[in-house]
Amino acid sequence: MKGIILAGGLGTRLYPATVPVPKCLLPIYDRPMIFFPLSTLLQANVRDILIITTRRDREAFMRLLGDGSDLGIRISYAVQDVPRGIADAFLIGEEFIGGDDVILILGDNIFHSRTIESSLKESIADNEGATVFGIDVPDPERFGVIDFDENFNVISIEEKPAVPKSNTAAVGLYIYDGNVSEHAKTLKPSPRGELEITDLNNIYLRDGKLKARQLDGDSVWFDAGTHESLLSASVFVYNIEQAGGKISCPEKIALEKGYITPDKLKEIVCDKKSSYYVRIRCECGIR
Repeated sequence: MKGIILAGGLGTRLYPATVPVPKCLLPIYDRPMIFFPLSTLLQANVRDILIITTRRDREAFMRLLGDGSDLGIRISYAVQDVPRGIADAFLIGEEFIGGDDVILILGDNIFHSRTIESSLKESIADNEGATVFGIDVPDPERFGVIDFDENFNVISIEEKPAVPKSNTAAVGLYIYDGNVSEHAKTLKPSPRGELEITDLNNIYLRDGKLKARQLDGDSVWFDAGTHESLLSASVFVYNIEQAGGKISCPEKIALEKGYITPDKLKEIVCDKKSSYYVRIRCECGIR
């Protein structure tokens, strides 16, 4: 299973904060936003990851994450010069995917749940074409909307419908089989000039190969593309961590999964002990 983080775009909704800093490197509490989608992929046991970003921002991501070896994984990079939609990731990443199954997560999507790891593993094991994830929202008309029957068979998926058929929004997390790049090549740009992920999902739906998975009731999801959602996500992470342990910490996940050793983690953080983010990791036994 390969993983892609789509972290391109201009972040215009977050102007002027995104002039000096890429959107997905803006802080969520005490760490860059991209740590959250990266942690989600690590929880799904994905260790070969492609980050798609702009030419201007690629160096900043590389400076932060390098080639992934500090986490015991492999990270490579690709450029999306022009925002052409989510499905464009499968054209840019075709060589990286190489016919393997792939999980795509948007770089500004933040997930937290006690069951997210098991949900991802089960969905990967059960995937026979494409799997989308849904969560109930009060304003479904802002999102791709999933309508499914009592057995979670998908009936329809519509992009920003004026009259939503359900309250379930398709969040920025998708699993696809090795045919996804070929399907993406058949897409035509929508009226807004983008290759729509909903159009790609509808190809799988027509073939009877689209599944939907409703995220559990304790799941929290942020689409951190506005100043308000950035603040809400930061407050949420702060409150969670005041009550318990560190969440969405890639180094901690890599240690727990055996991708790196305690000695490797000590090596990574030995010169950063003045950082709160590093000091709080004493829960990992790193001092």
